[in-house]
Amino acid sequence: MAITKAKKETILEKLEGVRADSASIVFVHYKGLTLGHTTAMRKALREKGVGYFVAKKTLMKRAFGDTFTGTMPTLDGEIAVAYSTDAIAPAQGVKEFADKFKDNLAIVGGVFEGVYKSQSEMIEIASIPPLQTLRGMFAQLINSPRQRFAVVLSEVAKTQTS
Repeated sequence: MAITKAKKETILEKLEGVRADSASIVFVHYKGLTLGHTTAMRKALREKGVGYFVAKKTLMKRAFGDTFTGTMPTLDGEIAVAYSTDAIAPAQGVKEFADKFKDNLAIVGGVFEGVYKSQSEMIEIASIPPLQTLRGMFAQLINSPRQRFAVVLSEVAKTQTS
């Protein structure tokens, strides 16, 4: 269905706002998702601070075009955009639902820190653990030598008392 020129201008302005304000943009291929699943996905993404909307590919190409370095991924089929000021949240949120609905939802590519990324690169970005998990991993890494040293001292103390 054709949309009016005014509506196209509104969508183009929104896409330009996304381009200017987002640290990360994910291009999402969707097809055959039920209304209930789409609504649940939008709600979950919104709770993580991620915006999600559907726009015409020609308007996406016009809004994003040559503003980022690299080559824009091929946008085939029905495409939506997930975006956020958090660099990793859009990819993680979409990947979570893409794992649930493998036949209906997929990451096509995206923009990360001003550079176009391929599908595989965006999936790798989505696999980065959340910040709290990374902090826990770092704390464990720092404490690990101390723990091993304490175990060694304990064993030495046991052999000395025997």
